[in-house]
Amino acid sequence: MTSFNAIDEIFILADFAGLGKQIENYFEGHTLIKKPIRFVQDSQSGTGGDLLHISRFVGKDSDFLLWFVDNLSPIDIKAMHKFHKQKKSIATIATRKYRREETGFAIIRNGLLKEFKEKPTIELGMAECLGVYMLNSKILNSIRSKKLVKKDLNLSYDILQPMSKSGKISAYDIGKIPWIDIDSPTRVDRNKDLVSQIIKKFGT
Repeated sequence: MTSFNAIDEIFILADFAGLGKQIENYFEGHTLIKKPIRFVQDSQSGTGGDLLHISRFVGKDSDFLLWFVDNLSPIDIKAMHKFHKQKKSIATIATRKYRREETGFAIIRNGLLKEFKEKPTIELGMAECLGVYMLNSKILNSIRSKKLVKKDLNLSYDILQPMSKSGKISAYDIGKIPWIDIDSPTRVDRNKDLVSQIIKKFGT
């Protein structure tokens, strides 16, 4: 995040009484990071409800980037923000139509294997939503009102889904830009080349 020129300040929203403390300790020890970082305690109120904890830090009509920690991709944030502005959306979700598979595929005809495809990139039947969002701070008003009747709010289903019916949500297609869900050390280890490729693209 610190390599993106479009980012002014970083908020890390987590449970710092638990595993989040490791994140705080990591960043506090890295003096090369030049951008301000705030550590904000969550309340286990869901991916939507917990966003209210940053409301005091963002302007009444400003945009902010929400990036879930397990998503790794060199998305052009400046281009995504420009797209978000052009669409005049309250929220823009990064999506993709292509996915690089982690297993081998085969072409079969009449029950006979004709060709192997080693970890191919396939076109998806539907666009896949990624964990990267450009949001306008006005969305916090909707979250705040729904929080009165429901404690745990899922950002996608409780907040964005209803708004999509009124044309307020946009989808930013990342094309064939590499992306990986780094949900475990095992996945990172299994995809070292891809992870290295993505990291090299950050800030370029």
